[in-house]
Amino acid sequence: MSFPALEQYLARLNGARDDTNPDPARSDCRVWLDSDGRAQGRYFNTTLTSVFQPLRRIEARMSEGKGAIIGHEGFAHSYSANDNGLYLWKLLDHAASDDESIELDRLCRMLHSINFYRQAEAVAGDLYLSVHARLLAAVDSNHGMAFRRILTLLGLPHERIVLQLPTITENQGWLLNYVLDNYRRNHFRLAVNADDVAQAASLLERVRPDVIKIDARGVTHDEQTTRLLEDCAKRGIQVIFKRLEKARDLEVLQQLARIAALPLHGQGFLWDLPQAALHAFAAPASLQDGFSTAELDTGGS
Repeated sequence: MSFPALEQYLARLNGARDDTNPDPARSDCRVWLDSDGRAQGRYFNTTLTSVFQPLRRIEARMSEGKGAIIGHEGFAHSYSANDNGLYLWKLLDHAASDDESIELDRLCRMLHSINFYRQAEAVAGDLYLSVHARLLAAVDSNHGMAFRRILTLLGLPHERIVLQLPTITENQGWLLNYVLDNYRRNHFRLAVNADDVAQAASLLERVRPDVIKIDARGVTHDEQTTRLLEDCAKRGIQVIFKRLEKARDLEVLQQLARIAALPLHGQGFLWDLPQAALHAFAAPASLQDGFSTAELDTGGS
């Protein structure tokens, strides 16, 4: 790890745990380390930590194996000493107030940043972090600056973090533009989520993101999809097909990759189950246990 400020922060957390705070989960400590060095936090009575899922390049001809990893997305899970815990991003849906939703969102992004960059495997690739739809409506100040300040204090590279926004309806366009402008002024790269190719094409015109994430389920090799990829290539927009779960969808994406003028990328359970340790993704898929498909509703990812 080559982030001295983060190393110093982790050392302070470790010292607090070992010397003055033997049971931090029952104290007022906001962030602490477990025995494996993984950062945890607390939201009401729930202990939270991070898991990550790779984003991989889709190779035009992939006879076996997986494409190269180009980044990871962080997810909030409940802490478990025995496995990777349960997905808890939906906690924000039930937060009691806007202020609490903001607090939870910022806690999750801080945990993900710490847990990602403390690992040696994070030396390359980007970190994708979601911004919850409720946060967009709740925040009326310079919310991008708050996260940028945390990254600066920890000495972490903001240019390698991609903030991904949820799917926004047509009548929420003013909100999306406000938030996009705020994050851009704080020099974050931005990704937007689309449910299908038609919505992705609309977002390209309205938002002009750095990354577009499109639902891979049922994707087709048609003129509309080809035109979208050509448009993204001209604009220099990265394309990621999320929720890649079925081999037939991967086959379509491989066909598209053979004709596309830009690299295509994918993310989903077909390749990887979220894990706390980045080195786990070097292991065969059969060894990536700790989840069931029913537990893996990753919402806006």
